[in-house]
Amino acid sequence: MKALVLSGGSGTRLRPFSYSMPKQLIPIANKPVLEHVLENIRDLGVTEIGIIVGDRIHEIAPVLGDGSRFGVRITYIPQDKPRGLAHTVVLAREFLGDDDFVMYLGDNMLPEGVADIAAEFTAERPDAQVVVYKVPNPTAFGVAELGPDGEVLRLVEKPKEPKSDLALIGVYFFTPAIHQAVASIAPSARGELEITDAIQWLVTQGADVRAREYAGYWKDTGKVEDVLECNRHLLEDLTAEVAGEVDEASVLTGAVVVEAGARVVRSRIEGPVVIGAGTVVEDSHLGPHTAIGRDNVLRRAGLTYSITLDGAEVSDVRGLHGSLIGRQAVVGGSAQHRLVVGDHTRVEVAA
Repeated sequence: MKALVLSGGSGTRLRPFSYSMPKQLIPIANKPVLEHVLENIRDLGVTEIGIIVGDRIHEIAPVLGDGSRFGVRITYIPQDKPRGLAHTVVLAREFLGDDDFVMYLGDNMLPEGVADIAAEFTAERPDAQVVVYKVPNPTAFGVAELGPDGEVLRLVEKPKEPKSDLALIGVYFFTPAIHQAVASIAPSARGELEITDAIQWLVTQGADVRAREYAGYWKDTGKVEDVLECNRHLLEDLTAEVAGEVDEASVLTGAVVVEAGARVVRSRIEGPVVIGAGTVVEDSHLGPHTAIGRDNVLRRAGLTYSITLDGAEVSDVRGLHGSLIGRQAVVGGSAQHRLVVGDHTRVEVAA
């Protein structure tokens, strides 16, 4: 089996961050989402991974490299612009050959992995197998209508009157039968080749298409709120480890990770918290579910339930909660409110 990871897309819901970095490189528990994805795929025993990239390959490739760091081999497959998920199968035809493959959206987080679902697909080998998840708002998703034995009867995109609450969550298992399907469909009303149309084509042709419900934690990290919530979930499993320096005046409680080269001085840290390599935390308070990136400087700062990316600086500002602070961003205190913000930025100031 091979893997096809989709890492294109403009990430409009994550602006302004997606202006300067691919959304799939946003860190969750101090690790880019794409790294979590690659590790999940590697745990399936899959080592040949094709990654669909748009015009940001120069940002993604330096982070992932050739895949050897993860024990896999990566082939980068360019796409000039988003043209639909089924279009990526067309682009990857040479890479995929006649192998079975798993298609995995690169902004999906499934921390418990999909090993049991992959094993079922390998053992029974239906023409296609989709992964679904019960959601409270199926009108916002593509949903699968199933028969009594888990067979897919129909796929409906964002139904106004859903007959199912089982949403497609962006993990699909395919045999080579999918190639005929994508070659047989036309672009949708929005001008894209939809993978749901290709799977529906298989269903209509009488192919064996099944669904498997995912029972673990799932999050589409397409919005800031989802990134923070997923970060909270992953940090719940954090194991305390202090490889950096913590002075005697500091107090660490709960699961706190201080990476090598980081320094904590006269500060109070309440885990779960991870502090990245090279970061300095002085006279500050970090509360639960906070991930501080590498080479940050925090002085007289207070953050809880937040993420800071590499190179950020926060000084003389306390009470930050539910914040996502970008790379090399500078947040500082002032006697008056003063904002310098870019397009699509959201700022909330306490009254």
